Amino acid sequence: MDEEDFKPKPSSEVTIGADLSRLSVDELEARLRLLSTESERVKAEIAAKQSFKSVAQAAFKS
Repeated sequence: MDEEDFKPKPSSEVTIGADLSRLSVDELEARLRLLSTESERVKAEIAAKQSFKSVAQAAFKS
């Protein structure tokens, strides 16, 4: 077995406020990419809901 077999595998989940001091630079960069992707996903969902809200408001104003 290699040393790599004993290293913890990075989680695909991010806990907000978690201790970052034990993470490597690579792990921190991966975490940042994951958070950035999630941020874009949330922004897209907000935009979709705002669009739907605008359409609904326009329909009820008429």
